[in-house]
Amino acid sequence: MSVRAGVSIVALLLLALMFVLAGGAALRESVAVDEVAHIGAGLSYLQRLDLRLNEEHPPLAKLLAALPLAMRGTRANYSGTIWNVSREFFPAYMGEWVFGEYVLTHWNNPQTTLAWARLPMLLLTLALGWVVFLIARRLGGDWGGLLSVAVYATTPVFLVFGPLVLTDIPITFFSLLVLWALAALWENPSRRNTLLMALALSGAVLTKFTAAVLFLVFLAVVLSARWRPVAAQPAAKPEARQWRRLRWRAMRKATWWAALVVYAVYFLLSWNQPMDIPGLAGHAWLAIPGRLLMPPWLFLRGLAIVVLSGNRPTFLLGHAYPHGIWFFFPVLLVLKSPLGFLGLLVAALAAAWTGKRLRWSSVIPESCRTLWRVLWVSLMVFAGVCILGHFNVSIRHFTIPLVLLILLLAPLPRLLGRMRMASPKLAWVSGALVVLLAASCLATALRAYPYYFSYLDPLVSGHPGYWLASDSNIDWNQALPEVERFARQHHVKDLPLDYYGFSDTTAFVPESRLWDCQAPSATDAGLWAVISSDMILDGHNCGWLTGYPLEPLAGGAMFAVRLPAPIPPAGSPGGPPPVEARRLFLGFPVEMRRMFLDLIHRPEDIPKVFADMMATWKEKMQAQKKK
Repeated sequence: MSVRAGVSIVALLLLALMFVLAGGAALRESVAVDEVAHIGAGLSYLQRLDLRLNEEHPPLAKLLAALPLAMRGTRANYSGTIWNVSREFFPAYMGEWVFGEYVLTHWNNPQTTLAWARLPMLLLTLALGWVVFLIARRLGGDWGGLLSVAVYATTPVFLVFGPLVLTDIPITFFSLLVLWALAALWENPSRRNTLLMALALSGAVLTKFTAAVLFLVFLAVVLSARWRPVAAQPAAKPEARQWRRLRWRAMRKATWWAALVVYAVYFLLSWNQPMDIPGLAGHAWLAIPGRLLMPPWLFLRGLAIVVLSGNRPTFLLGHAYPHGIWFFFPVLLVLKSPLGFLGLLVAALAAAWTGKRLRWSSVIPESCRTLWRVLWVSLMVFAGVCILGHFNVSIRHFTIPLVLLILLLAPLPRLLGRMRMASPKLAWVSGALVVLLAASCLATALRAYPYYFSYLDPLVSGHPGYWLASDSNIDWNQALPEVERFARQHHVKDLPLDYYGFSDTTAFVPESRLWDCQAPSATDAGLWAVISSDMILDGHNCGWLTGYPLEPLAGGAMFAVRLPAPIPPAGSPGGPPPVEARRLFLGFPVEMRRMFLDLIHRPEDIPKVFADMMATWKEKMQAQKKK
């Protein structure tokens, strides 16, 4: 067996380990918040060719997750109230959560349905790992490929979000394919490379609306070629202009072909969807042009929702911010990354700086210089958009820059090889350090299993997770099986549960009931209660519970606490906050969790509840303007 084949086998073994760790952790988790809407919507796309649910995200990732569900005959009721009241856009925005809840917990077995929906996502995560290995091996040889895939396969962010039915890992997969195809097209604008880029780009656009950032990457790569010519670019201006023009033309063709693919997918999947374009709906003689216009209408409507919701309140390091903050993702990168990975980044920077100072020639092969340029330019663009943008919610929105950072580790083994000629002892020590850092990444993944959601590196071990971050960085309603185990161990029959999500928790914790830790009743005194880490300081104002012994569940994603008897009055020492200091979940003007629980039992109320919620929201906005 050749060395190259042996390296490939080791890479596959690392990805097999990732399959075991990520898949094993996912099997121990309940449905995460956004998965409720995504799974039900994806199933309806395949079974009904109707895109009415979850228009705020393109369909591809949800389709992939729904494939095994549709093949197994997963049940959904398309003649009932939930589906029928979701015909219009805004009621469907609420109906998608109720429909998804019924698909998971009423019409089918929740554990089985969730496991099959997550399987395609897990396989796509492994495919992304293989692409990382192939690109890294091209850039840094066999050792560079192994180093990058080892870091990828053991990074908690990918282990936790990889199997979930979300858009973050799929958009990372297709974006990386786009960048690889872009580099190939820039080197040779052939029909084949143009077609490959079109397919990858259509996959990205069909996965997430943030694929628009790729067009900023295209522009940045073109501008970088003007500033610093890439390999094989002619030196003379007329030839260089013609050289660039050919590549621009190929990129435009790829974009048009991708647009056609996106149009075709939206057209097919919306075939049975009620046509609701203003001015065209309700006129039989406009049915054909209306149907032809439905794909761009649906795409632009979903994009508009994303743009309008792009500025979200942020919680970080004990502080709540009403808007995004520039240091959110840099801080989360440190909080949520293994120390071994952070050490490897420092080692790579130090080795690159040493090489530049000693005027070493580039360790990147001549055939990969364009690909290297595309990758680091893309890292600057994606990281810049994340840092300057105001959508600061979760480390899962930073997965593209994270993968690009992992790929930038690929040249490190070759840099150490160059160092051996200049200083053998230093090279030996540096090489041993790199091996130890990579091994520590593996040790971290094994030690953190299966609680990757709440993973925080040892640098911040002196601070509780609920103070450091919130949302899907710590808890996303995935820890309910751990809560159920706790309830059984302590023979709990009535469990007040302050959870982070919209679903009915009794599907996973039959003893649970919705609870607000800010407003306990007298009958709660002396009971065990469980609270999400996100509700202690962010979602709710429940710091008062930290004065009592907290028992961590699922690695600190949730906490069990024995409530005092009696419970001190609101506003008194050791008691819940006064009424004026209470906060509503996600800052909404109504208690969203209670609202959705009521809708799960009475889905026919969706139009009325939505109208009432919008009226309440308008009143709140008007009151704020008067202030």
